[in-house]
Amino acid sequence: MDVSVILPTMNEEEAISEVLPKIIEVLDGLGLEYEVIVVDKSSDRTPEIAKELGAIVVRQRGRGYGDAYITGFRHARGRVILMMDPDGSYDPIDIPSLISPILEGKADFVMGSRLKGEIDPGAMPWLHRHIGNPFLTWVLNLFFKAGVSDAHCGMRAISREALGRLNLKCRGMEFASEMIIEAARAGLRILEVPIRYHRRIGESKLSSLRDGWRHLRLMLLYSPTYLFIVPGITILGAGLLLMAYTYLLQPIRVHTMILSSLLVITGTQVLGFGVSAKVYAIKEGFAKPDRVGSFFMRYSILEEGLALGGLLISIGLILGVRLFLQWRAEGYGALFRIGDAVLILTLVTLGLQLVFLSFFISIYMIKEG
Repeated sequence: MDVSVILPTMNEEEAISEVLPKIIEVLDGLGLEYEVIVVDKSSDRTPEIAKELGAIVVRQRGRGYGDAYITGFRHARGRVILMMDPDGSYDPIDIPSLISPILEGKADFVMGSRLKGEIDPGAMPWLHRHIGNPFLTWVLNLFFKAGVSDAHCGMRAISREALGRLNLKCRGMEFASEMIIEAARAGLRILEVPIRYHRRIGESKLSSLRDGWRHLRLMLLYSPTYLFIVPGITILGAGLLLMAYTYLLQPIRVHTMILSSLLVITGTQVLGFGVSAKVYAIKEGFAKPDRVGSFFMRYSILEEGLALGGLLISIGLILGVRLFLQWRAEGYGALFRIGDAVLILTLVTLGLQLVFLSFFISIYMIKEG
């Protein structure tokens, strides 16, 4: 079997009767062995119409856009798997440009790009075309270096061998982003081709804000570096600079000192979340090892963390004892050394955070010996 076309449907009886014959006509013209799989969750005559037109109809048991494709993948037999919405928005004429690079061995995963192709007037809402899709695509490229221009294009093709290398789990609309993220992480050869985009037949089932948030949410959860580590380093760095400036040059600015302590403690906490998430992702096979993950996955990280944390706690306690002795020498009266007190509490808190973070990370690695 050369090509499997997967069409997810839900109440598309008007569109399927128009789109499916065009798909079959294009595939017949290519002279390839093919199958068209309709993964259906309709309450109208969509599945009956699809069967009459020659498609294999599979009933979708779960819910969601991603679930439909994952169901279709389990039934597909082709060397190349083509994905497209059957609502008339994607043009079957573009099928050869998506599957040919894979059949010729030039690519593993081919994405259609509506933004580089032709978009009919009114086919894509202004908000999607100029704000939502470009912004989410930019975030995806920033986080995962995918190099695509239209991350939410629903017309795409992938080889069976490449599909087997992707760990696809999302059941909702965010499946579209997950597939590109997994492809980039797996090192697939990703090619993009311009395609046509028409006004859909029937009513749209998209929810702009909800679906957009689901895509952004997935990308943040997939990237502990940008979700935790970059903000953590930024907050921690700002707190350390502010604390050094206040303590050494402006000790009378007590409130500023307290703010700097809050930033340092918060930044360290966020950074700890990021390191833990990255180690977990690598350990469970969700991400490839990098410098940060490899550094914290070393066997000696527990001892090093205990040593550094213990050092900070010790310095804090020594300074605390020194401050207490000064207070006692002055008869336990008013002692205007709030900056020193804030510094001491910050050092002890940081030390405790490092100690417990080291134990927490080492729990992940306990089976590694």
